[in-house]
Amino acid sequence: MTDNFQKNINNLVEEFNFTGEGDFKLIVLFGLLGDFDSFEYAINLKKFSDNFQEKNLDIFAIAIGNQNGKEKFCKFTGFHKENLIVVSDNQIHNNLKVSRGLDIGLGGWINMLLMLSGINSYKTIKEVIRGYTGDRKARQIYSEFDKIDILKFLNFSGNSFKQVFGDGYLRPFELATFRLNNMNEIIQNWGDYILHEKYLPQRGASFLLNDKNQIIYNFFSSDVLGYSSNMRNPLGFLSDLIKE
Repeated sequence: MTDNFQKNINNLVEEFNFTGEGDFKLIVLFGLLGDFDSFEYAINLKKFSDNFQEKNLDIFAIAIGNQNGKEKFCKFTGFHKENLIVVSDNQIHNNLKVSRGLDIGLGGWINMLLMLSGINSYKTIKEVIRGYTGDRKARQIYSEFDKIDILKFLNFSGNSFKQVFGDGYLRPFELATFRLNNMNEIIQNWGDYILHEKYLPQRGASFLLNDKNQIIYNFFSSDVLGYSSNMRNPLGFLSDLIKE
């Protein structure tokens, strides 16, 4: 990381008052609030915070959106409202050289559909397939006690996955079910979550800072459904880098 890049991060911390009690800060740049990655990443961050409250970490995020979208996003994902900043464009992303995604000049919808098909988003197809086939090397999402409500007419419990596929790993259709639930929330509240369709391809980034606000880890996404360098364990970098 260059000194200029570190300066940009420091300016971001100061501008948005990203201060906390922990020795580490995670600053996440989401794309649109209504991006698949934004929802999935936020939910995983909430679970991490709940499971590792002793970790000396504060989590902040910036997303492209509005206040109505922010309220609904935080209610659905559990992400803390006070730690989420919404902005009206992707200027911060551009300043930090975050990928804008594919742009062939035909608008955000076309660009996003092409990326979902794997064009200029090479890991997306593999990740979509993994959602249906499962992954023995990844953690399960639902416990047997979770209640799952898909599209308001398909209701079942997490125990269904256990009865059919067993326990202790990411079962077939489990990740796809989780993502379908997120997609349903986005579609139902499209006008609040999608500030402008031109930002649909915009990707995100993550920056982990130490107690001196120095960058000790960073990741720039270039793929849809690719907000981490290891999607089997998306927040593994936190467990690895933040010691008790």
